[in-house]
Amino acid sequence: MVGDQVPAGRTVGSPRREPGADGAVRGRAAIVVVSHDPATLETLNTELSKRYSADYQLIFCSEAAELEARIREQLAAGTPVALVIGGVSAQDPGGIAVLAAVRAVDPTASRVAAVRWGEFEWVRPLFDAVAVGDIDHWVMRPVQTPDEDFHRAITGFLSESSSRRDGGFEALWVIGERWSARSQELRDMFARNGIPIGFYDATSEQGQHMLRELGLVAPELPVVALLFGSKRSTLVNPTNLEIADAFGLMTPIPAEEVFDVTVIGAGPAGLAAAVYASSEGLRTVVVEGEAIGGQAGTSSMIRNFPGFSQGVSGSRLAWEAWQQAWLFGTTYLFMRHVEGLSGEMGRLQLRLSDGSSLTARTVVIATGASYRRLGVPSLEDLQGRGVFYGAGVSEAPAMRGRKVFVVGGGNSAGQAAMHLAKWAAEVTILVRGPSLAVSMSDYLIREIDAAPNVTVVYNVMVVDGSGTDHLESLVLADRESGQRSDVPADALFVLIGSAPRAEWLADTVACDQWGFILTGADLPDDIQRRWHLNRPPMALETSLAGVFAAGDVRHGSVKRVASAVGEGAVAIPLVHRCLEAMAMAAAATGR
Repeated sequence: MVGDQVPAGRTVGSPRREPGADGAVRGRAAIVVVSHDPATLETLNTELSKRYSADYQLIFCSEAAELEARIREQLAAGTPVALVIGGVSAQDPGGIAVLAAVRAVDPTASRVAAVRWGEFEWVRPLFDAVAVGDIDHWVMRPVQTPDEDFHRAITGFLSESSSRRDGGFEALWVIGERWSARSQELRDMFARNGIPIGFYDATSEQGQHMLRELGLVAPELPVVALLFGSKRSTLVNPTNLEIADAFGLMTPIPAEEVFDVTVIGAGPAGLAAAVYASSEGLRTVVVEGEAIGGQAGTSSMIRNFPGFSQGVSGSRLAWEAWQQAWLFGTTYLFMRHVEGLSGEMGRLQLRLSDGSSLTARTVVIATGASYRRLGVPSLEDLQGRGVFYGAGVSEAPAMRGRKVFVVGGGNSAGQAAMHLAKWAAEVTILVRGPSLAVSMSDYLIREIDAAPNVTVVYNVMVVDGSGTDHLESLVLADRESGQRSDVPADALFVLIGSAPRAEWLADTVACDQWGFILTGADLPDDIQRRWHLNRPPMALETSLAGVFAAGDVRHGSVKRVASAVGEGAVAIPLVHRCLEAMAMAAAATGR
């Protein structure tokens, strides 16, 4: 026996089986613990059982062979394994290797190393193991009862694991065709906005039954059914704007209202600007045309953002910042694009895609950048039907057992590949250049090198592809020899380069030759000579006074999440300077 608890090899909590939202019966997710050390098993058993045994099966193993058998047993029963927690210490010297081997058995289970406080000699091996993907997380073994630091970490890992599984809470249903570009667009949009959904194929028996339940006969697809709130609604082939309005999050803005600052874009830079502006008392509105988080919101795991030693998903980072700005009083307008900007500082007019307009004293443009298109006609026709731009997070679970390709050599491509590798049988990264070292962070390169089902092919381009209902094959061309090869492919995820989302500005502000917005000292000399204020353009100020640019849309930006957040924050003191100057001018003229 382990103390007065359960013996190793036993399960705590009945393997109760419950119907999921789709009607399938599943067992509760399991937390599996493995350690050779009886003291480690006893400590983890004591702390885990009190907090998690009602909602999870807790399985304790003392041998690696037993661990593999128990995991396979759970998978055969259709029970997901949420976490595998393994002891790593002098008593468990092979603990990292035991956890690393779990990947081959269940790639989607999160592997957590439990280390003893004070055994700092294990810190570097643990960090190295995370860097190469042998483990996913680490946690200090409980040192007291209750140990809330331990539970905060475990709860975070469980939340991350739960977000990757089907069959949980569904705020809405999307019923449509599996290989439909619009269905894929909706899945991606909801995933990036952190909205839990269930997707159901309209051609399946279950999909047909659900449509009948909703009172629909041969509707135009896709159908979106909102399952929350007092007034539930069903939308037939809705626009994004209709969906946003149905959520009821936004209240009409009076035509006469003037905001201190309008932030265009809810990526890292825009959200940071909104947090600082609204927290400092500025009347702030954020306009977002797609989803919070921008490109960063599609990242499954960002490990180099300061303050998150265990990493953080882009969607979680964006969700927290969105709520933070909302708490401070930020107003949001979703699924609207800004189509035009005119006027002058103090009375800037923004024309929106829904026909309405906004008035603001200052503006922060944080529209970010989008992934460049491949420009291959045959593949453009298959977008959403096996060809995806970004979308690695929302589509990853559907890639189980498939042969997947990722195009790109930057961090976004590397993060997408590692996330897809948890489900796909094979992931191949296609890189135009001869190396990843120039464009990708070292920690990601090491993870990719260590991943058994991820391969990198260099000096290659995608030049063609084919498929009937969905992607079936790709044509790759070697950039040096020109030789072409036809390879079978189930999916292609494209994450190449960046194109600034600034085309809507036309000639309103000065941009460089690639369309990135020029600011501050980078503005052309003739613009700086013609500057009409008694001060030079400020650091992030565009050629239109009172209009600032921050993040990836700005010329010279670093293209990192942390730097985008920094620029968004820095923009607000500059906004204050503009507002103060306007107030002083108004006082001088007696207005």
